[in-house]
Amino acid sequence: MPMPLSKTLPRLLKEIAARYPEREAVVAGDVRITYRDLERKVFEMARGLYALDVRHGDKVAVLMGNRSEWLISALAIASLGAVVVAVNTWGTSRELGYVLNHSDAKCLILTPTYLKYDYRAMLSELQERSAVPRLQQVIAVGGGGHPSSWVPLSACVARGEAIASELVDAASQAVQPHDLAYLVYTSGSTSAPKGVQLLHQGLIENTWRIGERMKVTHADKLWLAVSLFWGYGCVNAFLNLLTHGGCIVLQESFDAGQALELIERERCTLYYGTPNMAQAMVEHPDFGRRDLSSLRSGATLGNPQQVMRVIELGAREVCNVYGLTEVYGNSHVTCADDPIELRLRCVGRPLEGMSQRIVDPSTGVECSVGDVGEIRIKGCVTPGYYKDPDITAQSFDEQGYFRTGDLGYIDADGCLHFHGRLKEIVKTGGISVSPAEIEATLMTHPGVHLALVLGVPDAVRDEILVAVIVPKPGIAPSEAELAQLCRDHLAAYKVPRRFKFAREDDLPLTTTGKVQKNKVAGKFFATA
Repeated sequence: MPMPLSKTLPRLLKEIAARYPEREAVVAGDVRITYRDLERKVFEMARGLYALDVRHGDKVAVLMGNRSEWLISALAIASLGAVVVAVNTWGTSRELGYVLNHSDAKCLILTPTYLKYDYRAMLSELQERSAVPRLQQVIAVGGGGHPSSWVPLSACVARGEAIASELVDAASQAVQPHDLAYLVYTSGSTSAPKGVQLLHQGLIENTWRIGERMKVTHADKLWLAVSLFWGYGCVNAFLNLLTHGGCIVLQESFDAGQALELIERERCTLYYGTPNMAQAMVEHPDFGRRDLSSLRSGATLGNPQQVMRVIELGAREVCNVYGLTEVYGNSHVTCADDPIELRLRCVGRPLEGMSQRIVDPSTGVECSVGDVGEIRIKGCVTPGYYKDPDITAQSFDEQGYFRTGDLGYIDADGCLHFHGRLKEIVKTGGISVSPAEIEATLMTHPGVHLALVLGVPDAVRDEILVAVIVPKPGIAPSEAELAQLCRDHLAAYKVPRRFKFAREDDLPLTTTGKVQKNKVAGKFFATA
């Protein structure tokens, strides 16, 4: 399929809707939306947002599970030249407040609740404390009740009926390829999440190239339970299918049995998931009773055993991928028709428009073929982190390559082999987590002198979070207390699974007195 001619998201939707008006674009529960209907719903919502004074460059946050309204909201926001702020559905009140403030969000579109999370209570508490002063409008999706100051989605759309269509059309036409479209927050080596800026043209071109490696066509249907707030969902998966005119089949939240039923019922052809999702599905009692023969390709990440698990699920042409939010989803993807041995052992060659370097992280000298070093990428890369010029400057080398902080090597055929992380980021269940953020939370306990958080290998989740605690003299915090502290202030996946208590003298140190984190796991969690 040729690359779309459009270089902005509003133009892309018009182009694909004109090409495939009657094809289904989104399936979400009982909701089925064709591309013609998607274009209409996006326009109606964009007109409603315009009525609420959303304009070019404004930040509009989205907080809900995998619903059709997430996708419609994102496209409507982008249609006005405003910026989509993807908010973590698993976050706490503190994390929600941070993202809303840091992003300068003017408007928030959300469901009042999601699973065990009560966003209504979280946001009300923040507003009562005047903790989100820039937030002017809240749009409520679905039922469940909400404060009278919030605007129901239906009322938002109704307000838009008073807005001349020409005003919205003009706003869409004014959007430029290098305008900011998405602001996706990702864990980093600092304690606070960083806002990754992604532009219209890069979102279209790079995700189309990802789909080409996977042999995606307009006939494909992609099963998606990966959370849309994550770049893997709202960038990689969604825009991959949108650029090809395919269909997104949403699962609001992951459940292995429901996923098997949904893939069978909708005859999904593409798998997009993490290794622990595939393992849960293969191990589910219904696995042998479900017809998953429709599965063909898709994307996953992990070691050879984990990739093989997805193939066992039925996605025989699944692609092994490498990337970060900062590189618009993926920078490397194996081809769907590559031999299975290659797809198991490497993450493929750079996508068109991307170039790679492997350098010694301490000297910056380029490594020879087969030598492990830091992976650096140039091409379709974020222009930088929102409101953080210092970290942006540090993230690029003197040749303009993005420092991924990951380790790998290139073989004689130019394929990249991922070899671990140079940074301290822990990837648990496919989600990147900053230990520094968890350590900062643990250090607020009056009995904690020092907290060290790290990842140890785990057969199901790749890594799990563990913590070494040095208590203050005379105070002995319990494991239960510390776990509850984390649950109160952090998303559930950031809570350490195991705790060890130690004296400061027991910690392995460098000759300059710094803790050697790379040796802590082996000393305290040797059996993990």
